[in-house]
Amino acid sequence: MGKKPELSISQVVNMSFGFLGIQMGFALQNGNASRILQTFGADVEHLSLFWLAAPITGMVVQPIIGHYSDRTWTRMGRRRPYILVGALLTTLTLFLMPNAALFTALLPPLWIGAGLLMFMDASINVTMEPFRALIGDNLPSAQRSLGFSVQTFLIGVGAVVGSLLPYILTNYLGVAGTAEPGHVPTNVIYSFYAGGLVLSLSVLWSVIKTKEYSPSELKSFTEETVETVDNTAAFGLTTIVKDIKAMPAVMKKLGWVQFFSWFALFMMWVYTTPAIAESVFYLKAGNRQNLYMEAANWVGVLFGIYNGVSALYALFIPTIAKRYGRSKTHAFGLIVGGLSLISLFLIKDATLLILPMVGIGIAWGSILAMPYAILSDHLPPTKMGVYMGLFNFFITLPQIVCGFFGGMIIKFIFQSQSIYGLLLAGIFMFLAAFFVPKSKQ
Repeated sequence: MGKKPELSISQVVNMSFGFLGIQMGFALQNGNASRILQTFGADVEHLSLFWLAAPITGMVVQPIIGHYSDRTWTRMGRRRPYILVGALLTTLTLFLMPNAALFTALLPPLWIGAGLLMFMDASINVTMEPFRALIGDNLPSAQRSLGFSVQTFLIGVGAVVGSLLPYILTNYLGVAGTAEPGHVPTNVIYSFYAGGLVLSLSVLWSVIKTKEYSPSELKSFTEETVETVDNTAAFGLTTIVKDIKAMPAVMKKLGWVQFFSWFALFMMWVYTTPAIAESVFYLKAGNRQNLYMEAANWVGVLFGIYNGVSALYALFIPTIAKRYGRSKTHAFGLIVGGLSLISLFLIKDATLLILPMVGIGIAWGSILAMPYAILSDHLPPTKMGVYMGLFNFFITLPQIVCGFFGGMIIKFIFQSQSIYGLLLAGIFMFLAAFFVPKSKQ
């Protein structure tokens, strides 16, 4: 019996390199889904309902993938087959989504766009969940903050590229950034093509370069103290219910943190484009449709900035967490994020919007790394996949709640002024910081 050997930096990077492509595709979706859906006829107060595709599919898919990947063993390992299949499906959907209008002979383009959005989210979740479990599988406790921080760095790099790509194609390569009503701009279409290509290649790199421990090897490792759960239940989905009942206490506490922080993120992703258009770009003279597209392109830049900051901040997270502890590090990031979201409500200059993106980037980097680092030491090694999948409940549930009620909040409480949704998001970030549980590390 012994501890898992520490891996080199290159091994840790190779293991998570696919996250670069995954997040590039995710960033393209985040930055452009609202624009695509509105192009096909969606009303602003209904946007959050369409965005429910992501959390609903994640809530269903991730625990199932985690459950079965815990119990799968092939020549490729147990996580990598799921990673590869999910990546191929996501790539296909990235190619199809901006071209939904081509299938109008079958269904209205809005329906097709919404369906492809749901399919893309399901595919991304199939790919993403095993990547999280790989960190717990392959790294000893002392390296898990590093492992999740490396994932955060790669997520940030991919998100920067994905967020900036439509802007770069238009402003530096001359690709059209506007289109006739009912059509998606060419820069968005080409960006989705590029995102699909990068996603498939980066995931393939991780699949080829990563070694997985066999079940017998995992059993031979004596890890740091973990909370035990019943692992004798028969194989099948019914065991997920038993796993939920045996959920570690720290996981329940982190659930509140995840609820408030991901509610805030969902509001930001859905409403930043119309909010910035209303509060900043519509103050200028010009055609309203063109001003909206200009705002959408600038939001892509802003999202790229906060993702870039998160990538850089991820490089410092292991050092900060080692000195101040994982809990204090995460609480700090959430507070900074709350202040930054509230400042978006106050700023009326497009260039100055860059400043709060720095704080949002710090919060995003912390959200992507610290909850998993805190949680992983409290999970039994043989249940790493299913609990990482179940932990996704605390990410998807707030998004579902926000999806159902966010539009009503914007319409009836805030009189259809999307900017107030960002103010509410800032308040929820503060609540998330308040609930961060104490951690020994």
